[in-house]
Amino acid sequence: MAILEEISMYLQQGRAKNVKALVAQALEEGVPAEQILNEGLLAGMDVVGERFKKNEVYVPEVLLSARAMNMGTEILKPYLQEDGATEKGTVVLGTVKGDLHDIGKNLVRMMMEGKGLKVIDLGVDVDAQKFVDAAKENNAKVIACSALLTTTMGEMKNVVDLVKENGLNVAVMVGGAPVTKDFADSIGASYYTDDAASCADQALAYCVC
Repeated sequence: MAILEEISMYLQQGRAKNVKALVAQALEEGVPAEQILNEGLLAGMDVVGERFKKNEVYVPEVLLSARAMNMGTEILKPYLQEDGATEKGTVVLGTVKGDLHDIGKNLVRMMMEGKGLKVIDLGVDVDAQKFVDAAKENNAKVIACSALLTTTMGEMKNVVDLVKENGLNVAVMVGGAPVTKDFADSIGASYYTDDAASCADQALAYCVC
């Protein structure tokens, strides 16, 4: 459908006003809200995510596309609720205790939301108990922990241990500049990814499996 392709194209270009206008137009033309979401907005963010992985676009472009996505979904929300559209899963996200860096975390959130996941963003300086409590309260399938300091990476192990102690069937994903796959394996984390787009892909795969 041409209008959905246009929505996707303008989203990739970060042209929020065009996206907003076309989403409203598609609704007026009777296109189902879930179809607009999946074939217009999410399809566009998929392309952005793939291009980001390949270093064909960078953080500023991703931020513009995410803003366009948010403007489009704001219009769709009431219609999606009427249609009974289901979210694909819930992720609890945060930067671990002692660490106040949030650029990487925010990028991950945008990519995850671009996959249709519901993200509970706990912010920065989040201790292990708060991650676990939020996962219980929101019936989350994934906890995603970010760290930019080597001195705060140990808190990720506390999250993994606490998830196990509580017997939760929740995947713990870890990432951030100093984090490696070897470290993730050593603390028993479920997944490690080294970029935001791959992180969103992995979270979606786990949530829908």
